[in-house]
Amino acid sequence: MAGGSLLALLDDITTILDDVSVMTKVAAKKTAGVLGDDLALNAQQVSGVNADRELPVVWAVAKGSFLNKLILVPAALLISSFIPWAVLPLLMIGGAFLCFEGVEKVLHPFFHHEKLPETRSEPVDSTEKEKVKGAIRTDFILSAEIIVIALGTVAGQPFAVQLSVLAGIAVIMTIGVYGLVAGIVKLDDAGLWLLKSDLPSFFRRAGLWILNLAPWLMKGLSVAGTVAMFLVGGGIVVHGIPAVHHLITGFSETVSPAWIGTLAENAANAVAGFLVGLLVLGAVSVFSKLKK
Repeated sequence: MAGGSLLALLDDITTILDDVSVMTKVAAKKTAGVLGDDLALNAQQVSGVNADRELPVVWAVAKGSFLNKLILVPAALLISSFIPWAVLPLLMIGGAFLCFEGVEKVLHPFFHHEKLPETRSEPVDSTEKEKVKGAIRTDFILSAEIIVIALGTVAGQPFAVQLSVLAGIAVIMTIGVYGLVAGIVKLDDAGLWLLKSDLPSFFRRAGLWILNLAPWLMKGLSVAGTVAMFLVGGGIVVHGIPAVHHLITGFSETVSPAWIGTLAENAANAVAGFLVGLLVLGAVSVFSKLKK
């Protein structure tokens, strides 16, 4: 009898693990698009710090990202169980904040002319701390979207499956994103090492090529990160307004070939995100003046 109960328990555990494996793969595929935006945004956020501080900054943001997900996974499960109607408004607020940050980045050079700090004698200066805080804030919103998308794939599943899938996605995505970010920000160091090494000339030429490529890659990621703010933030806000969402998707479906329709939909989301960011920036500016 005891042996039969143990076998039944093992069978249930195996079934749950199979379900978790399948659902995790499905959730990973659905969140892959956001993962790309997350990578571009975070690589752009941590760029521009001293070379010897790049990996510590990435590690600080990664720890913040893990903390974000430790908050978001239980919160998502609780909200989904007790107040599921709150998921969309919270996502829209996060999307609007992303758009606001994107507009600030675009307009900052036109309205702010700040001098660089004269000294960087402290191991972690205020600029670095602000970069870490900003990257963690951005990660929180993108992580929230990833968790909500993953939660949608396991809706109706037992609680154990939901918790396992969300925890698995949280860990996989965090390690994957910040592992790649660490590799990207240290790409120039790898190129310099190859260039100065005693390896065959092919590797030294590759090092020189990497050194020439690295600045352009970082500039490209900076632009991609800002665009991603509007794409992700605008997409979240548009999706939360059914009339606008149906208008954009309806137009994109009439365009041929399909890839042009997809491009048009993304462009519309980005434009909507920029406009939302302008509105939020205006509201924040008015509120700040009234407060003063």
